[in-house]
Amino acid sequence: MKKFLALLLIVLTGIGISCGRAEKGGDTLVLLKTEFGNIKLKLYDETPGHQKNFIKLVNEGFYNGLLFHRVMENFMIQGGDPDSKNAQPGARLGSGNVGYTIPAEFVPKYFHKKGALAAARTGGPSNPEKRSSGSQFYIVQGAVMTAGALDTMEMALNNRSRNEFYKTKFDAAANELNECKKNNDLDGFNVLVAEIRAQADSLWATHETIAFTPEQREAYTTVGGYPSLDGEYTVFGEVVEGFDVIDKIAAAETDKNNRPLNDIKMEMEVIK
Repeated sequence: MKKFLALLLIVLTGIGISCGRAEKGGDTLVLLKTEFGNIKLKLYDETPGHQKNFIKLVNEGFYNGLLFHRVMENFMIQGGDPDSKNAQPGARLGSGNVGYTIPAEFVPKYFHKKGALAAARTGGPSNPEKRSSGSQFYIVQGAVMTAGALDTMEMALNNRSRNEFYKTKFDAAANELNECKKNNDLDGFNVLVAEIRAQADSLWATHETIAFTPEQREAYTTVGGYPSLDGEYTVFGEVVEGFDVIDKIAAAETDKNNRPLNDIKMEMEVIK
Protein backbone atom coordinates (compact mmCIF):
# COMPACT_ATOMS: atom_id res chain seq x y z
CA MET A 1 0.00 0.00 0.00
CA LYS A 2 2.85 2.39 0.87
CA LYS A 3 4.47 1.72 -2.50
CA PHE A 4 1.12 2.33 -4.25
CA LEU A 5 0.58 5.64 -2.42
CA ALA A 6 4.11 6.75 -3.25
CA LEU A 7 3.59 5.93 -6.92
CA LEU A 8 0.23 7.73 -6.89
CA LEU A 9 1.88 10.80 -5.33
CA ILE A 10 4.50 10.84 -8.08
CA VAL A 11 1.82 10.60 -10.78
CA LEU A 12 -0.28 13.36 -9.20
CA THR A 13 2.79 15.56 -8.81
CA GLY A 14 3.61 15.04 -12.46
CA ILE A 15 0.07 15.98 -13.42
CA GLY A 16 0.25 19.07 -11.24
CA ILE A 17 3.49 20.17 -12.82
CA SER A 18 2.09 19.59 -16.29
CA CYS A 19 -1.08 21.54 -15.51
CA GLY A 20 0.96 24.36 -14.03
CA ARG A 21 3.00 24.67 -17.20
CA ALA A 22 -0.11 24.62 -19.34
CA GLU A 23 -1.58 27.49 -17.34
CA LYS A 24 1.55 29.60 -17.75
CA GLY A 25 1.96 28.83 -21.45
CA GLY A 26 -0.28 29.59 -24.39
CA ASP A 27 -1.48 32.85 -25.84
CA THR A 28 -2.02 36.03 -23.86
CA LEU A 29 -5.59 37.23 -24.35
CA VAL A 30 -6.93 40.71 -23.75
CA LEU A 31 -10.61 41.65 -23.74
CA LEU A 32 -11.34 45.06 -25.27
CA LYS A 33 -14.83 46.24 -24.28
CA THR A 34 -16.87 48.86 -26.16
CA GLU A 35 -20.50 49.93 -26.40
CA PHE A 36 -20.69 48.02 -29.70
CA GLY A 37 -19.54 44.75 -28.13
CA ASN A 38 -16.31 43.09 -27.11
CA ILE A 39 -13.17 42.31 -29.08
CA LYS A 40 -10.87 39.53 -27.92
CA LEU A 41 -7.23 40.13 -28.76
CA LYS A 42 -4.38 37.61 -28.88
CA LEU A 43 -0.88 39.00 -28.24
CA TYR A 44 2.07 37.36 -29.99
CA ASP A 45 4.96 35.92 -27.98
CA GLU A 46 7.26 36.65 -30.95
CA THR A 47 6.91 40.40 -30.31
CA PRO A 48 7.87 40.39 -26.61
CA GLY A 49 8.61 44.10 -26.26
CA HIS A 50 5.18 45.11 -27.52
CA GLN A 51 3.45 42.29 -25.67
CA LYS A 52 5.02 43.18 -22.31
CA ASN A 53 4.28 46.89 -22.72
CA PHE A 54 0.67 46.34 -23.78
CA ILE A 55 -0.01 43.98 -20.87
CA LYS A 56 1.56 46.48 -18.45
CA LEU A 57 -0.65 49.32 -19.68
CA VAL A 58 -3.79 47.16 -19.65
CA ASN A 59 -3.11 45.96 -16.09
CA GLU A 60 -2.53 49.56 -14.97
CA GLY A 61 -5.94 50.53 -16.38
CA PHE A 62 -4.27 52.96 -18.79
CA TYR A 63 -6.69 52.27 -21.66
CA ASN A 64 -9.88 52.46 -19.60
CA GLY A 65 -11.87 55.50 -20.69
CA LEU A 66 -9.74 56.29 -23.75
CA LEU A 67 -11.37 56.80 -27.15
CA PHE A 68 -11.05 55.32 -30.57
CA HIS A 69 -9.90 58.72 -31.78
CA ARG A 70 -9.21 57.86 -35.43
CA VAL A 71 -11.60 55.71 -37.44
CA MET A 72 -11.39 55.11 -41.19
CA GLU A 73 -13.75 52.64 -42.84
CA ASN A 74 -12.03 49.98 -44.98
CA PHE A 75 -8.76 50.89 -43.26
CA MET A 76 -8.52 50.73 -39.45
CA ILE A 77 -9.69 51.87 -36.02
CA GLN A 78 -7.09 53.56 -33.78
CA GLY A 79 -6.86 54.34 -30.06
CA GLY A 80 -4.44 54.70 -27.19
CA ASP A 81 -3.92 58.47 -27.14
CA PRO A 82 -3.84 59.45 -23.42
CA ASP A 83 -5.14 62.90 -24.36
CA SER A 84 -8.40 61.34 -25.54
CA LYS A 85 -9.63 60.67 -22.00
CA ASN A 86 -12.25 63.32 -21.23
CA ALA A 87 -11.33 65.16 -24.45
CA GLN A 88 -13.60 68.01 -25.45
CA PRO A 89 -15.94 67.36 -28.41
CA GLY A 90 -14.25 68.20 -31.70
CA ALA A 91 -10.76 68.37 -30.19
CA ARG A 92 -8.10 67.08 -32.54
CA LEU A 93 -6.46 63.97 -31.11
CA GLY A 94 -3.64 61.62 -32.04
CA SER A 95 -0.46 63.33 -30.86
CA GLY A 96 -0.61 62.17 -27.23
CA ASN A 97 2.02 59.76 -25.95
CA VAL A 98 3.41 58.11 -22.82
CA GLY A 99 6.90 59.55 -23.17
CA TYR A 100 8.66 56.57 -24.72
CA THR A 101 8.74 54.44 -27.85
CA ILE A 102 9.33 50.73 -28.47
CA PRO A 103 11.84 49.21 -30.92
CA ALA A 104 10.18 47.75 -34.02
CA GLU A 105 9.60 43.98 -33.97
CA PHE A 106 8.83 42.90 -37.53
CA VAL A 107 7.86 39.24 -37.87
CA PRO A 108 7.19 38.35 -41.55
CA LYS A 109 4.48 35.80 -40.79
CA TYR A 110 2.41 38.48 -39.05
CA PHE A 111 0.93 40.97 -41.47
CA HIS A 112 -1.94 43.44 -41.90
CA LYS A 113 -4.84 41.08 -42.51
CA LYS A 114 -8.25 42.03 -41.16
CA GLY A 115 -8.11 41.95 -37.37
CA ALA A 116 -4.37 42.57 -37.12
CA LEU A 117 -3.38 44.49 -33.98
CA ALA A 118 -0.49 46.84 -34.73
CA ALA A 119 1.40 49.69 -33.10
CA ALA A 120 1.00 53.21 -34.43
CA ARG A 121 4.14 55.30 -34.83
CA THR A 122 5.57 58.58 -36.05
CA GLY A 123 6.31 58.40 -39.76
CA GLY A 124 8.87 60.09 -41.97
CA PRO A 125 12.61 60.71 -41.64
CA SER A 126 12.34 61.59 -37.95
CA ASN A 127 11.77 57.90 -37.18
CA PRO A 128 14.07 55.89 -39.48
CA GLU A 129 14.06 52.88 -37.14
CA LYS A 130 10.24 52.73 -37.30
CA ARG A 131 9.95 52.67 -33.51
CA SER A 132 6.43 52.16 -32.21
CA SER A 133 4.34 54.46 -30.06
CA GLY A 134 4.39 53.45 -26.43
CA SER A 135 0.59 53.33 -26.25
CA GLN A 136 -1.20 54.03 -29.51
CA PHE A 137 -2.41 51.04 -31.51
CA TYR A 138 -4.74 50.25 -34.36
CA ILE A 139 -6.84 47.28 -35.47
CA VAL A 140 -7.07 46.64 -39.20
CA GLN A 141 -10.40 46.43 -40.98
CA GLY A 142 -9.14 46.84 -44.54
CA ALA A 143 -10.88 45.41 -47.58
CA VAL A 144 -10.82 42.25 -49.69
CA MET A 145 -8.46 42.59 -52.65
CA THR A 146 -8.20 40.89 -56.03
CA ALA A 147 -5.09 39.00 -57.13
CA GLY A 148 -4.53 41.67 -59.79
CA ALA A 149 -4.66 44.44 -57.22
CA LEU A 150 -2.03 42.64 -55.15
CA ASP A 151 0.19 42.33 -58.23
CA THR A 152 -0.09 46.07 -58.84
CA MET A 153 0.64 46.79 -55.19
CA GLU A 154 3.75 44.61 -55.28
CA MET A 155 5.05 46.66 -58.20
CA ALA A 156 4.28 49.92 -56.39
CA LEU A 157 5.98 48.76 -53.17
CA ASN A 158 9.07 47.65 -55.06
CA ASN A 159 9.22 50.97 -56.91
CA ARG A 160 8.94 52.83 -53.61
CA SER A 161 11.64 50.68 -52.07
CA ARG A 162 13.90 51.22 -55.08
CA ASN A 163 13.42 54.99 -55.00
CA GLU A 164 14.21 55.10 -51.28
CA PHE A 165 17.33 52.99 -51.86
CA TYR A 166 18.62 55.27 -54.61
CA LYS A 167 17.82 58.35 -52.54
CA THR A 168 20.03 57.13 -49.69
CA LYS A 169 22.94 56.69 -52.13
CA PHE A 170 22.56 60.21 -53.54
CA ASP A 171 22.05 61.69 -50.07
CA ALA A 172 25.35 60.12 -48.99
CA ALA A 173 27.11 61.96 -51.82
CA ALA A 174 25.28 65.26 -51.29
CA ASN A 175 28.38 67.20 -50.24
CA GLU A 176 30.34 66.17 -53.32
CA LEU A 177 27.42 66.94 -55.63
CA ASN A 178 26.92 70.35 -54.02
CA GLU A 179 30.62 71.08 -54.40
CA CYS A 180 30.37 70.44 -58.14
CA LYS A 181 27.38 72.77 -58.36
CA LYS A 182 29.18 75.43 -56.35
CA ASN A 183 32.14 75.31 -58.73
CA ASN A 184 29.91 75.19 -61.81
CA ASP A 185 31.57 71.87 -62.65
CA LEU A 186 28.82 70.42 -64.82
CA ASP A 187 31.03 67.68 -66.27
CA GLY A 188 32.21 66.62 -62.83
CA PHE A 189 28.61 66.66 -61.58
CA ASN A 190 27.39 64.43 -64.44
CA VAL A 191 30.28 62.01 -64.01
CA LEU A 192 29.61 61.72 -60.27
CA VAL A 193 25.88 61.16 -60.85
CA ALA A 194 26.67 58.43 -63.37
CA GLU A 195 29.06 56.75 -60.92
CA ILE A 196 26.53 56.85 -58.07
CA ARG A 197 23.78 55.49 -60.31
CA ALA A 198 26.01 52.68 -61.63
CA GLN A 199 26.99 51.69 -58.11
CA ALA A 200 23.34 51.79 -56.99
CA ASP A 201 22.26 49.74 -60.03
CA SER A 202 24.83 47.08 -59.16
CA LEU A 203 23.76 46.91 -55.52
CA TRP A 204 20.05 46.96 -56.34
CA ALA A 205 20.49 43.97 -58.66
CA THR A 206 21.22 41.84 -55.58
CA HIS A 207 18.46 43.43 -53.51
CA GLU A 208 15.61 41.16 -52.45
CA THR A 209 12.34 42.28 -54.01
CA ILE A 210 9.05 42.52 -52.17
CA ALA A 211 6.67 39.65 -52.88
CA PHE A 212 3.52 38.67 -51.01
CA THR A 213 3.66 35.14 -49.62
CA PRO A 214 0.95 32.57 -50.43
CA GLU A 215 -0.38 33.08 -46.88
CA GLN A 216 -0.64 36.84 -47.41
CA ARG A 217 -2.34 36.41 -50.79
CA GLU A 218 -4.83 33.95 -49.32
CA ALA A 219 -5.72 36.30 -46.46
CA TYR A 220 -5.89 39.50 -48.50
CA THR A 221 -8.12 37.94 -51.17
CA THR A 222 -10.51 36.30 -48.66
CA VAL A 223 -10.80 38.10 -45.29
CA GLY A 224 -9.08 41.26 -46.55
CA GLY A 225 -6.67 43.67 -44.93
CA TYR A 226 -4.28 46.52 -45.74
CA PRO A 227 -1.09 45.08 -47.31
CA SER A 228 0.70 48.37 -48.03
CA LEU A 229 1.50 48.67 -44.30
CA ASP A 230 3.42 45.38 -44.13
CA GLY A 231 6.98 45.88 -42.98
CA GLU A 232 6.24 49.47 -41.98
CA TYR A 233 4.40 49.02 -38.67
CA THR A 234 4.81 46.30 -36.04
CA VAL A 235 1.96 43.77 -35.92
CA PHE A 236 1.95 42.35 -32.39
CA GLY A 237 -1.40 40.58 -32.12
CA GLU A 238 -4.71 39.81 -33.76
CA VAL A 239 -8.45 39.67 -33.16
CA VAL A 240 -9.79 36.20 -32.38
CA GLU A 241 -13.36 37.26 -31.60
CA GLY A 242 -15.39 40.38 -32.38
CA PHE A 243 -14.75 41.06 -36.07
CA ASP A 244 -18.29 42.44 -36.32
CA VAL A 245 -17.41 45.01 -33.65
CA ILE A 246 -14.53 46.28 -35.80
CA ASP A 247 -16.98 46.81 -38.66
CA LYS A 248 -19.44 48.66 -36.43
CA ILE A 249 -16.80 51.03 -35.06
CA ALA A 250 -15.27 51.59 -38.51
CA ALA A 251 -18.70 52.61 -39.84
CA ALA A 252 -19.10 55.40 -37.27
CA GLU A 253 -19.69 58.91 -38.60
CA THR A 254 -16.57 61.04 -38.21
CA ASP A 255 -15.38 64.63 -38.48
CA LYS A 256 -12.73 65.92 -40.90
CA ASN A 257 -9.98 64.52 -38.63
CA ASN A 258 -11.55 61.03 -38.65
CA ARG A 259 -12.63 61.32 -35.02
CA PRO A 260 -16.07 59.75 -34.40
CA LEU A 261 -18.72 62.40 -33.79
CA ASN A 262 -20.01 60.33 -30.89
CA ASP A 263 -17.23 59.22 -28.55
CA ILE A 264 -16.42 55.50 -28.62
CA LYS A 265 -14.76 54.59 -25.33
CA MET A 266 -12.83 51.45 -24.49
CA GLU A 267 -11.95 49.36 -21.49
CA MET A 268 -9.46 46.48 -21.40
CA GLU A 269 -8.51 43.61 -19.16
CA VAL A 270 -6.12 40.69 -19.47
CA ILE A 271 -8.21 37.52 -19.37
CA LYS A 272 -5.45 34.92 -19.88
